[in-house]
Amino acid sequence: MKFLAITLIVHRPDPVTGVLKTTRDRFREVLDNALLAEELGFDGFGVGERHERPFISSSPPVVLSHIAALTRRIRLFTAVTTLSLLDPVRAYEDYATLDHLSDGRLELIIGKGNGAAQRELFQVTPDDQWERNAESYEVFRRIWRQDKVTAATRFRPELADAEVWPRPYQRPVRVWHGSATSKESVDLAARYGDPLFSANVTHPIEPYAELIGYYRERWEHYGHDPGALAVGAGSAGLYVARTSQEAVEAYRPVFEGTLAFQRQAGLPVVFETVEDFVERSSALIGSPQQVVDKVHRYHERFGHTVLHVHADAGGLTEPQHRDSLELFRSEVASVLRKDIPDPPFDWGPVLPTSSTTQEPARV
Repeated sequence: MKFLAITLIVHRPDPVTGVLKTTRDRFREVLDNALLAEELGFDGFGVGERHERPFISSSPPVVLSHIAALTRRIRLFTAVTTLSLLDPVRAYEDYATLDHLSDGRLELIIGKGNGAAQRELFQVTPDDQWERNAESYEVFRRIWRQDKVTAATRFRPELADAEVWPRPYQRPVRVWHGSATSKESVDLAARYGDPLFSANVTHPIEPYAELIGYYRERWEHYGHDPGALAVGAGSAGLYVARTSQEAVEAYRPVFEGTLAFQRQAGLPVVFETVEDFVERSSALIGSPQQVVDKVHRYHERFGHTVLHVHADAGGLTEPQHRDSLELFRSEVASVLRKDIPDPPFDWGPVLPTSSTTQEPARV
C-alpha cells in the first residue's frame, strides 16, 4: 500500500484556538508539511484546487512547483485538478512544465470540483459541468499523447493541428479520477482505463463502496484487464496515539471546533459526536492497532491500494501532529505496506519504456 499526505489549503481560524494565520504563514505551513511528509517516508504529497473561500488553493501548479524544488523523492499530486473549470490547453502547459521541473514526479487527480461560488466565477453551470469535465479531460489527454491535435470542442476554441509546448516528460502522466458522489466521473475513469480515487471523507462507507463497485463493473464493461485496476481512498481525519482513549480525547476539541464551524456556515452535519465520527466515518483516530484494523475493514469493501491522510494539523498542536504522523509511519504504515499490495504499476515516472505506458486516446 502507498500513502499520500494531502492538503486543500483551508484558510480559516484554527478550530481550537480561533487564531487565523496570515496567508503567507499558511503557505509556509504547507511547504513545511510537504517536507515533513518526505522526511517521514510518505509516497506522495497532494495539493487541492479550490476557487472559493475558505480555500487558498487556487494555484496548485505554483505550490507544487515550489514543493518540487524543496524535495527530491516524493511524488506530487493534485487533489483535485478541476478540469471542468479550466482550459485544457493552459492546464497542460502548466502541468507539463511542472512535470519537467520535478523530474517526472507529477500525478494528477482530476474532477469537476464542487461549490457554487467557483462555478459562478468561471461561468460553469450545473447542467454543463460534467460535459465540460469530460471534454477538457479528453483534450488534455490527447495533447499529452499527440504532437499535433485537432479537436472540435464546445467549451473552448477548436483546435486544428495545434502544437502545445513543452512536450511532455512523462509519456503520459498518470491521471486518477477523483470521485465523491457521482457516477459520471467513475464512468469516465473506467472508460479510459484510468485509476479511481474515492474522496471517502464526508459520509459513512456505503455510498463510496457503491461507487467503487460501479467502477469495477464499468471497467469490465469497457474490456480492461482486471489486474490493472487501481483504487485510492481518502480519510476524514488522522490522530494516532498510544491508546484509543488518548486519541479520542486529544481529537475531541478539534472535532467540536470543526462541528461548530459547519453549523455556523450552514453545512450539513453527518456526525454529531466525536465518538460517532470515530466509529462510522473514515477518520483514522485511535491506537495503531485500531487504525490498522479500520484500514483493513475499508480495504475489504474498496480493494484500495493507496490511502491519503490529512497533511495539516487542522487544530492539533504541531507536536501532536508530528507525533501522530511519526506513529502512523512506524506502527501503521509499516504494517499496511506488508498486508496490502501496492498499485499494479511502478511508483515512478511513466516513460515510453515503462509497462505502464497507455495506448493512444480513443477519441
